[in-house]
Amino acid sequence: MCFPFIRRLSLAMTIVAAMGVAACTAPPKAPAATSAVPASPPPPPPPPAPAITPVEAEPVAPATQPALAFSQYGQGPVVAMLAYADKVRPLSPPELAAELGRLGDLVETPITQTQMALVLAQTRNPADLARALGLLQRVISNPSAEALPLQPLARTLAARFTEQRRVEDDRDRQAQQLKDSQRRIDQLNDRLEAVRAIERSFARPNSTPPPVAAPKPAP
Repeated sequence: MCFPFIRRLSLAMTIVAAMGVAACTAPPKAPAATSAVPASPPPPPPPPAPAITPVEAEPVAPATQPALAFSQYGQGPVVAMLAYADKVRPLSPPELAAELGRLGDLVETPITQTQMALVLAQTRNPADLARALGLLQRVISNPSAEALPLQPLARTLAARFTEQRRVEDDRDRQAQQLKDSQRRIDQLNDRLEAVRAIERSFARPNSTPPPVAAPKPAP
């Protein structure tokens, strides 16, 4: 009599166990969709930092040119030589002659040769310009350590003086041609005036009639 009860009890336990296993293996339910919350706007950017204006340094006045002591180069022989050229440029002819005399009393070096060339170029004399070119050529061909820093400047001056000499030669040639043309014009004017004087003398009427010969007496 108890067997049917036991059979029903084991069947019920089997069904309960199967339901528990099915519950464990069932997929989890998806979570309910939450309502969309609007994103908060980003915070405003911080204000830019004020620009810092740099303080400009006060301009420093250029140092005055040192005395032209060519035994001590200071800023360099080329800079010193350019300063010397600027110094002798406005000199008058007597002052240029005095400077040439002073340089002639010094020991001849590449520095004094370049200085003398700069002074000779200011006299506006073709012979002095030729002497200046000769002095610069000696500086250019000098292989000494004292001449090497001055050679680029000497070549530049030599090219400039050569061009200046060519221009002055052309100017002198044109001036001479103008003088020759003016002299020929003056000679032609003199000859033309002489021809006109001869023409006027032929065209002038004779105011005194020729003398009448007295009749000869009858024999």
